[in-house]
Amino acid sequence: MLSDLISSWAQPGRVEWIGLRPDRRAGMVVVDEAMIATDGLDGDRSRAGKRAVTLIQQEHLGAIGSYLGQGPVAPEILRRNLVVSGINLAALKGRQVQVGEAILRFMVICAPCSRMEEAIGKGGYSAVRGHGGWCAEVVRPGRVRLGDAVRPVD
Repeated sequence: MLSDLISSWAQPGRVEWIGLRPDRRAGMVVVDEAMIATDGLDGDRSRAGKRAVTLIQQEHLGAIGSYLGQGPVAPEILRRNLVVSGINLAALKGRQVQVGEAILRFMVICAPCSRMEEAIGKGGYSAVRGHGGWCAEVVRPGRVRLGDAVRPVD
């Protein structure tokens, strides 16, 4: 059945990078671990609700760069909180997902902002479309560290 196919996954993902946005337009602070609170990562200017934590697949950094005729885009340019590898984040929409000790629910795509042209050059906005990651709400707070597993729990 289609529902069985949709609910299955091959392997857990892995947290590859963690970044905090202390203020609007401020440089990203790269950390090895962070506490995910109800309203997002401590030290980040996130907001509670369906956009508390932002995630992007590491595999998409290379795709975005290739659309611009360059190598993978650095995660700090895209300003997402977590870079994850090895699991298809789009397949987890609406599901509860354990990320380290926290449980998140992937809610909406994280669309590119108009600053992508400024940050990565002409065509940056279009290069990120469809590859910008996901926004998630926090179901259960907890710590996240580099190397932590990312897996559905429902």
